[in-house]
Amino acid sequence: AVVEELSGEGMRAAATPAEIAAAVGEGGTVILSLPDTATVEKIVQGTPGDNNGIVSGIKDGTLVIDMSTTKVTATRGFAKAVTSAGGVYMDAPVSGGTIGAEGGSLTIMVGGPDDALARATLIFDVLGQSTTHVGAIGTGQIAKAANQVIVGLNIGAVAEALTLAKKAGADPARVRAALKGGFADSRILEVHGLRMIEDSFEPGGKCVTQRKDMDQALELAAELGFTLPATALNRGLYDKIVEAGMGDLDHAALIKAIDPD
Repeated sequence: AVVEELSGEGMRAAATPAEIAAAVGEGGTVILSLPDTATVEKIVQGTPGDNNGIVSGIKDGTLVIDMSTTKVTATRGFAKAVTSAGGVYMDAPVSGGTIGAEGGSLTIMVGGPDDALARATLIFDVLGQSTTHVGAIGTGQIAKAANQVIVGLNIGAVAEALTLAKKAGADPARVRAALKGGFADSRILEVHGLRMIEDSFEPGGKCVTQRKDMDQALELAAELGFTLPATALNRGLYDKIVEAGMGDLDHAALIKAIDPD
Protein backbone atom coordinates (compact mmCIF):
# COMPACT_ATOMS: atom_id res chain seq x y z
CA ALA A 1 0.00 0.00 0.00
CA VAL A 2 2.82 2.42 0.85
CA VAL A 3 4.63 1.61 -2.40
CA GLU A 4 1.45 2.19 -4.39
CA GLU A 5 0.84 5.50 -2.61
CA LEU A 6 4.35 6.76 -3.30
CA SER A 7 4.22 5.53 -6.89
CA GLY A 8 1.10 7.63 -7.34
CA GLU A 9 3.11 10.69 -6.29
CA GLY A 10 5.63 10.22 -9.07
CA MET A 11 8.13 7.86 -7.45
CA ARG A 12 9.28 4.71 -9.23
CA ALA A 13 8.86 1.32 -7.59
CA ALA A 14 11.53 -1.36 -8.01
CA ALA A 15 11.19 -5.12 -7.66
CA THR A 16 14.55 -5.68 -5.95
CA PRO A 17 17.34 -3.73 -4.23
CA ALA A 18 19.58 -4.60 -7.19
CA GLU A 19 17.12 -2.84 -9.49
CA ILE A 20 17.22 0.26 -7.28
CA ALA A 21 21.02 0.34 -7.33
CA ALA A 22 21.06 -0.05 -11.11
CA ALA A 23 18.45 2.68 -11.54
CA VAL A 24 20.42 5.37 -9.68
CA GLY A 25 23.40 4.61 -11.90
CA GLU A 26 27.00 5.75 -11.68
CA GLY A 27 27.50 8.42 -9.07
CA GLY A 28 23.97 8.01 -7.74
CA THR A 29 22.92 7.54 -4.12
CA VAL A 30 21.00 4.79 -2.33
CA ILE A 31 19.78 5.49 1.23
CA LEU A 32 18.90 2.67 3.63
CA SER A 33 16.79 3.12 6.75
CA LEU A 34 15.91 -0.36 7.97
CA PRO A 35 14.92 -1.98 11.28
CA ASP A 36 17.88 -4.26 12.01
CA THR A 37 21.19 -5.73 10.90
CA ALA A 38 19.67 -8.84 9.32
CA THR A 39 17.44 -6.73 7.07
CA VAL A 40 20.34 -4.54 5.98
CA GLU A 41 22.35 -7.65 5.16
CA LYS A 42 19.52 -8.99 2.99
CA ILE A 43 19.12 -5.68 1.15
CA VAL A 44 22.84 -5.10 0.61
CA GLN A 45 24.01 -8.63 -0.17
CA GLY A 46 20.79 -10.28 -1.32
CA THR A 47 19.37 -13.65 -0.38
CA PRO A 48 21.52 -16.77 -0.92
CA GLY A 49 21.36 -17.94 -4.52
CA ASP A 50 19.75 -14.76 -5.84
CA ASN A 51 21.51 -11.75 -7.33
CA ASN A 52 18.96 -9.33 -5.93
CA GLY A 53 21.00 -7.31 -3.42
CA ILE A 54 22.36 -3.82 -3.91
CA VAL A 55 25.83 -5.18 -4.65
CA SER A 56 24.46 -7.00 -7.70
CA GLY A 57 23.14 -3.82 -9.30
CA ILE A 58 25.62 -1.24 -8.15
CA LYS A 59 27.49 0.97 -10.61
CA ASP A 60 30.92 2.56 -10.21
CA GLY A 61 30.82 5.32 -7.65
CA THR A 62 27.31 4.64 -6.36
CA LEU A 63 27.07 5.96 -2.80
CA VAL A 64 25.22 3.75 -0.30
CA ILE A 65 24.26 5.58 2.90
CA ASP A 66 23.04 3.28 5.67
CA MET A 67 21.03 5.29 8.19
CA SER A 68 19.88 2.19 10.05
CA THR A 69 21.16 1.24 13.52
CA THR A 70 23.25 -1.88 12.96
CA LYS A 71 26.07 -3.90 14.46
CA VAL A 72 29.52 -2.39 14.03
CA THR A 73 31.27 -5.51 12.74
CA ALA A 74 28.47 -6.22 10.28
CA THR A 75 28.54 -2.62 9.07
CA ARG A 76 32.20 -2.96 8.17
CA GLY A 77 31.34 -6.13 6.26
CA PHE A 78 28.60 -4.34 4.31
CA ALA A 79 31.05 -1.57 3.45
CA LYS A 80 33.57 -4.10 2.17
CA ALA A 81 30.93 -5.77 -0.03
CA VAL A 82 29.78 -2.47 -1.52
CA THR A 83 33.33 -1.23 -2.07
CA SER A 84 34.30 -4.51 -3.76
CA ALA A 85 31.38 -4.00 -6.15
CA GLY A 86 32.63 -0.54 -7.09
CA GLY A 87 30.51 1.56 -4.76
CA VAL A 88 31.12 3.78 -1.74
CA TYR A 89 29.59 3.03 1.66
CA MET A 90 28.99 5.10 4.76
CA ASP A 91 27.13 4.45 7.99
CA ALA A 92 25.03 7.39 9.15
CA PRO A 93 22.65 6.37 11.95
CA VAL A 94 20.45 9.05 13.45
CA SER A 95 18.98 10.24 16.73
CA GLY A 96 15.93 12.40 17.22
CA GLY A 97 13.08 9.94 16.81
CA THR A 98 9.88 10.52 14.90
CA ILE A 99 9.83 14.19 15.88
CA GLY A 100 13.27 14.75 14.39
CA ALA A 101 12.50 12.79 11.24
CA GLU A 102 9.29 14.67 10.54
CA GLY A 103 10.85 18.05 11.30
CA GLY A 104 14.15 17.52 9.50
CA SER A 105 16.01 18.03 12.77
CA LEU A 106 17.77 14.69 13.19
CA THR A 107 21.24 14.31 14.65
CA ILE A 108 23.34 12.32 12.17
CA MET A 109 26.46 10.34 13.16
CA VAL A 110 28.65 9.52 10.18
CA GLY A 111 31.31 6.89 9.63
CA GLY A 112 33.06 6.81 6.26
CA PRO A 113 35.53 8.52 3.93
CA ASP A 114 35.75 12.30 3.67
CA ASP A 115 34.79 12.40 0.01
CA ALA A 116 31.64 10.40 0.71
CA LEU A 117 30.62 12.90 3.38
CA ALA A 118 31.13 15.75 0.93
CA ARG A 119 28.75 14.04 -1.50
CA ALA A 120 26.16 13.37 1.19
CA THR A 121 26.15 16.81 2.83
CA LEU A 122 23.22 18.20 0.83
CA ILE A 123 21.13 15.17 1.79
CA PHE A 124 22.08 15.40 5.45
CA ASP A 125 21.28 19.12 5.51
CA VAL A 126 17.69 18.29 4.53
CA LEU A 127 17.28 15.43 7.00
CA GLY A 128 19.02 16.84 10.06
CA GLN A 129 20.22 19.89 11.91
CA SER A 130 23.46 18.37 13.20
CA THR A 131 25.88 16.12 11.30
CA THR A 132 29.13 14.90 12.82
CA HIS A 133 31.79 12.95 10.94
CA VAL A 134 32.92 10.60 13.70
CA GLY A 135 35.58 8.78 11.69
CA ALA A 136 36.09 5.67 9.58
CA ILE A 137 33.43 3.13 8.58
CA GLY A 138 31.66 1.79 11.66
CA THR A 139 32.30 4.77 13.91
CA GLY A 140 28.88 6.21 13.16
CA GLN A 141 27.40 3.01 14.57
CA ILE A 142 29.72 3.20 17.58
CA ALA A 143 28.41 6.70 18.29
CA LYS A 144 24.83 5.48 17.89
CA ALA A 145 25.46 2.63 20.33
CA ALA A 146 26.74 5.18 22.85
CA ASN A 147 23.69 7.35 22.15
CA GLN A 148 21.31 4.48 22.80
CA VAL A 149 23.03 3.57 26.05
CA ILE A 150 22.51 7.15 27.25
CA VAL A 151 18.91 7.25 26.00
CA GLY A 152 17.98 3.91 27.55
CA LEU A 153 19.57 4.66 30.91
CA ASN A 154 18.10 8.17 30.98
CA ILE A 155 14.61 6.80 30.28
CA GLY A 156 15.15 4.35 33.14
CA ALA A 157 16.33 7.13 35.47
CA VAL A 158 13.33 9.33 34.64
CA ALA A 159 10.96 6.38 35.11
CA GLU A 160 12.41 5.60 38.54
CA ALA A 161 12.42 9.27 39.60
CA LEU A 162 8.78 9.87 38.62
CA THR A 163 7.72 6.60 40.24
CA LEU A 164 9.54 7.60 43.44
CA ALA A 165 7.77 10.96 43.40
CA LYS A 166 4.37 9.35 42.90
CA LYS A 167 4.84 6.68 45.58
CA ALA A 168 6.10 9.28 48.05
CA GLY A 169 2.97 11.37 47.62
CA ALA A 170 4.14 14.18 45.31
CA ASP A 171 2.56 15.12 41.99
CA PRO A 172 4.91 13.69 39.31
CA ALA A 173 3.98 16.52 36.93
CA ARG A 174 5.04 19.14 39.48
CA VAL A 175 8.21 17.23 40.28
CA ARG A 176 9.04 17.14 36.56
CA ALA A 177 8.44 20.91 36.38
CA ALA A 178 10.70 21.44 39.40
CA LEU A 179 13.51 19.45 37.80
CA LYS A 180 13.43 21.27 34.48
CA GLY A 181 16.24 23.82 34.25
CA GLY A 182 18.43 22.07 36.81
CA PHE A 183 21.13 19.46 36.31
CA ALA A 184 18.49 16.71 36.07
CA ASP A 185 16.87 18.34 33.04
CA SER A 186 17.12 16.54 29.72
CA ARG A 187 15.31 15.95 26.47
CA ILE A 188 14.22 12.60 27.93
CA LEU A 189 12.69 14.29 30.98
CA GLU A 190 10.93 16.78 28.73
CA VAL A 191 9.49 14.38 26.13
CA HIS A 192 9.46 10.91 27.66
CA GLY A 193 8.77 12.12 31.17
CA LEU A 194 5.58 13.77 29.91
CA ARG A 195 4.58 10.56 28.15
CA MET A 196 5.03 8.67 31.41
CA ILE A 197 2.94 11.17 33.36
CA GLU A 198 0.18 11.15 30.74
CA ASP A 199 0.40 7.37 30.33
CA SER A 200 0.56 7.97 26.58
CA PHE A 201 2.82 5.58 24.70
CA GLU A 202 2.00 5.97 21.02
CA PRO A 203 5.32 4.84 19.61
CA GLY A 204 8.06 7.06 18.35
CA GLY A 205 10.91 4.71 19.21
CA LYS A 206 9.52 1.33 20.22
CA CYS A 207 10.50 -0.68 23.30
CA VAL A 208 11.46 -3.64 21.12
CA THR A 209 13.78 -1.42 19.09
CA GLN A 210 15.38 0.08 22.19
CA ARG A 211 16.00 -3.42 23.52
CA LYS A 212 17.65 -4.37 20.22
CA ASP A 213 19.89 -1.33 20.44
CA MET A 214 20.88 -2.11 24.03
CA ASP A 215 21.65 -5.68 22.97
CA GLN A 216 23.95 -4.36 20.25
CA ALA A 217 25.79 -2.13 22.71
CA LEU A 218 26.24 -5.04 25.11
CA GLU A 219 27.45 -7.27 22.28
CA LEU A 220 29.99 -4.67 21.17
CA ALA A 221 31.30 -4.33 24.73
CA ALA A 222 31.60 -8.12 25.01
CA GLU A 223 33.58 -8.24 21.76
CA LEU A 224 35.94 -5.68 23.29
CA GLY A 225 36.29 -7.68 26.50
CA PHE A 226 34.40 -5.62 29.07
CA THR A 227 30.89 -5.21 30.49
CA LEU A 228 28.25 -2.48 30.72
CA PRO A 229 26.49 -3.36 33.99
CA ALA A 230 23.94 -0.52 34.04
CA THR A 231 23.09 -1.16 30.39
CA ALA A 232 22.55 -4.84 31.15
CA LEU A 233 20.13 -3.97 33.96
CA ASN A 234 18.26 -1.58 31.69
CA ARG A 235 18.04 -4.18 28.93
CA GLY A 236 16.51 -6.54 31.51
CA LEU A 237 13.71 -4.05 32.14
CA TYR A 238 13.02 -3.83 28.42
CA ASP A 239 12.96 -7.63 28.34
CA LYS A 240 10.10 -7.52 30.86
CA ILE A 241 8.18 -5.01 28.76
CA VAL A 242 8.59 -6.98 25.54
CA GLU A 243 7.74 -10.29 27.23
CA ALA A 244 4.58 -8.66 28.62
CA GLY A 245 3.42 -7.92 25.07
CA MET A 246 4.20 -4.20 25.18
CA GLY A 247 7.15 -4.19 22.79
CA ASP A 248 5.41 -1.97 20.25
CA LEU A 249 4.78 0.81 22.77
CA ASP A 250 7.03 3.87 22.91
CA HIS A 251 10.23 3.19 24.85
CA ALA A 252 9.00 5.54 27.57
CA ALA A 253 6.71 2.63 28.53
CA LEU A 254 9.73 1.26 30.39
CA ILE A 255 8.08 2.85 33.43
CA LYS A 256 5.55 0.00 33.37
CA ALA A 257 8.33 -2.40 34.35
CA ILE A 258 8.88 -0.27 37.47
CA ASP A 259 5.34 0.91 38.19
CA PRO A 260 2.75 -1.34 36.49
CA ASP A 261 -0.20 0.60 37.99
